[in-house]
Amino acid sequence: MEMNAFKVTGGQQLHGEITPQGAKNEALQVISACLLTSEAVSISNVPDILDVQKLIALLDGLGVHIQRHDKNQYTLKAAEIDLEYLTSPQFQKNASRIRGSVMLIAPLLARFRKAFLPKPGGDKIGRRRLDTHFKGLQKLGANFNYDSITNAYTVETKGLKGTSILMDEISVTGTANVVMAAVLAEGRTEIYNAACEPYVQQLCKMLNGMGAKISGIKSNLLTIEGVESLSGTAHRLLPDMIEIGSFIGLAAMTQSQILIKEVSYPELGIIPEVFRKLGIQLEKRGDDILIPAQEHYEIQTFIDGSIMTIYDAPWPGFTPDLMSIILVVATQAKGSILVHQKMFESRLFFVDKLIDMGAQIILCDPHRATVIGLGRKHALRGIQMTSPDIRAGVALLIAALSATGESIIHNIHQIDRGYENIDLRLRALGANIQRL
Repeated sequence: MEMNAFKVTGGQQLHGEITPQGAKNEALQVISACLLTSEAVSISNVPDILDVQKLIALLDGLGVHIQRHDKNQYTLKAAEIDLEYLTSPQFQKNASRIRGSVMLIAPLLARFRKAFLPKPGGDKIGRRRLDTHFKGLQKLGANFNYDSITNAYTVETKGLKGTSILMDEISVTGTANVVMAAVLAEGRTEIYNAACEPYVQQLCKMLNGMGAKISGIKSNLLTIEGVESLSGTAHRLLPDMIEIGSFIGLAAMTQSQILIKEVSYPELGIIPEVFRKLGIQLEKRGDDILIPAQEHYEIQTFIDGSIMTIYDAPWPGFTPDLMSIILVVATQAKGSILVHQKMFESRLFFVDKLIDMGAQIILCDPHRATVIGLGRKHALRGIQMTSPDIRAGVALLIAALSATGESIIHNIHQIDRGYENIDLRLRALGANIQRL
């Protein structure tokens, strides 16, 4: 029987410290990068989550030698790869279940000149096209065929050659894929309008540790001098900034004092600042963040007194993955806010559940919601709900933990895809949460 729901009794004040897991989005990229070399690659602080387990299972099928030292540390050695496995029904089935499988294309193409991929799965948050990935790879010299009957892609090359690429959108995974192909391409590649999220920076640093020559890390112009081959390396993942933001929101909503440990503060960008705009106090203590217990928090206004707007943007702007958390946290703040989710069109549809819980939210259109914060005058009330995607799932979980009464959250494998043992870790803070 699949354990598929959380039962949450809300209104408990939480207390204690919590350490964020390794970054999910970085994990999928750096694990795929092990295919670029025949030598051993050690990766630590890997989150023990469904999406990572599925990707590692795909690599296992491909013939990668995998040593699991503990649940968060692996050594991967891609010395003997079975390319035939890529066309097997088993690979097609498993790869289509996880969006991160798209990251396997570039390393396979760069090292073996050939890759296959079914249409990837993952979140239902609107159309997430793969054009950016393929256009970049085509410019480097890949030929690509799409079979509309099997929904699968075949990519091959006679040899990748460096070139100048202007990305048509600032895609994190698109940038990662093009970078992984370019490091082994012949000559020099310039990628302009590249994503510069910490995940991409980490991938580039890891590749440089393997002998790649990438400059411009942290900027939106990456220059790559191709090399003949790459060697092994050891790499540690950053803590997951989406978890860190989720825990800041959780502390505020439940009026709890929580210490978030080892956050890699310099890599959080403007995230702490955006939560401060909601009136949430947070103190940096070394590399930890302390959220004191706060009875009330008041949303700031702009300098001229107009209503605060928070919108997502490519890094170093505010990450779209935390927009659902911001929206939930605003329901219990004092004051009003416009949440403008620019980058994905279906991510705000979960607000109907919050409205059922008693939140005052006007959904203006698929991208914008106005939240009228009630300053805790009325607590949210527990309800039955279903988690539509990873990030909304945790936002709803935070709402349930702050609500009076009992909530049931269904479809929680969506939460497990991105958060490691979230129920056990929240219970350690005093949350009343059970898996059904």
